[in-house]
Amino acid sequence: MQSGMPESGQPLLRISGVTVRFGGIVALDGVSFDVHRGEICALIGPNGAGKSTLFNCLSRLYVCDSGTIEWQGQPLNNLPRHRMAGLGIGRTFQNLALFKTMTVRENVLVGCHSQHHAGFLRNALRWGSAQVETQAAAKADELIEFLGLQAEAQRVVGDLPFGTQKRVELARALASQPQLLLLDEPACGLNHEELHSLGELIRDIRDRLKVTVLLVEHHMGLVMGISDRVVALNFGKKIAEGTPAQVRQHPEVIRAYLGETEEAVS
Repeated sequence: MQSGMPESGQPLLRISGVTVRFGGIVALDGVSFDVHRGEICALIGPNGAGKSTLFNCLSRLYVCDSGTIEWQGQPLNNLPRHRMAGLGIGRTFQNLALFKTMTVRENVLVGCHSQHHAGFLRNALRWGSAQVETQAAAKADELIEFLGLQAEAQRVVGDLPFGTQKRVELARALASQPQLLLLDEPACGLNHEELHSLGELIRDIRDRLKVTVLLVEHHMGLVMGISDRVVALNFGKKIAEGTPAQVRQHPEVIRAYLGETEEAVS
């Protein structure tokens, strides 16, 4: 493991034999692996390998046909979707899911309020709402500084460059104070300089904020540079799991990436 927090005995997240079918297509076929507290774990595989399907199962957007997903030893399979943020699982999306006509700060505040299981209006009607609002504002400002968004805090999100919008979405996901952060292709659309900054930022999220990270990513330079452990999928099945060095040299991983760019497995 790299310079993160020590692994605990019980995994934070346990995925056991998860299978998902869409008609006659098997998107996930008995996938199993653990995510331990304090690690950066990457989920890789060619297009169509089942990575996004698994993320959508973890977010309760999809329902598993069989298998179990456990969070700190408790099953998640039947948990309502709206309970996920309060449980301690945050997520970003491959396609940005921001309120484009709201400011950066307002978007981050939305994430802060999700922690209290209530919207702005409901919080305003509750006893002690002033304290809730003060805490949310302080948390939003802290995350805006952490992500270097101070200069853009009052700007409308839709007017910002794509890379900056990615950081806003990350701030909003962190605002719910998750224990586990699911990053869905965070490097997509970023330039070389932004990629380097992203790698450092993900490490900081793990090391400074004490948030465990599970990411789906196609950019293998980023994956191999920051991950403690890598899980590889192909055609819905797990084909390898181990350290970046082990997975990079795994014969099935090399075969799965034949026809991809050379950078994919280097």
